[in-house]
Amino acid sequence: MELAVTKRDKAKSPNTLRREGVLPAVLYGRSQEATPVAVDRKVFEKLFHTAGESTVITLTGLDTQKQVLIQEVATDPVTGVAVHADFYAIEKGQLVTVSVPLEFDGVAPAVKDLGGILTKVMHELEIECEPSELPQAIHVDVSKLATLEDQIKVSDLKLPKSAKISVDVDEVVAMISVAKEEVEEVAPMDLSTIETSVERGKKEEEGEPAAEGEPKE
Repeated sequence: MELAVTKRDKAKSPNTLRREGVLPAVLYGRSQEATPVAVDRKVFEKLFHTAGESTVITLTGLDTQKQVLIQEVATDPVTGVAVHADFYAIEKGQLVTVSVPLEFDGVAPAVKDLGGILTKVMHELEIECEPSELPQAIHVDVSKLATLEDQIKVSDLKLPKSAKISVDVDEVVAMISVAKEEVEEVAPMDLSTIETSVERGKKEEEGEPAAEGEPKE
């Protein structure tokens, strides 16, 4: 993916650029001097929606092309429109560490046929790998969840060959949960302790003392 940028005109304030439909941004990296740049906001938002933060893109329009990751995007809290972006320049041979989103595909038989509930334990996975192998997303095939006991673990995921992960491979990514019905247990009533008003009146007429705990009239 390519994105055309220009060096930012320092004579214009960031707010002026935004009113003109231009997104202020900055390019930096381990060996890249921080450089203010500008990009068409609508073009950027369309690319960002597709690429996200885990896809290497090529910046054009500068002295040389730059391989970068979209490091951070600031948005307006009211409109949600992008107001600033950071591009991180990648050096040749440099490994990058990125949190890649998980995409859950398919239908779990344990949900469809057995009434289970699909529980997504993880939603992203941090990996370190070569920039050229960075996936836009890691796909999780939930159709493998056939029984209520089945689980998908990190070891079941298809990762790039160069990928290194910091979590245990036995970490659960997705599993099936069973809805629990809460039933309140009510103790059975002891009918022998119940005395009708007729029986109580009869006892009182015959002079029998009231049972312990029985209210006196």
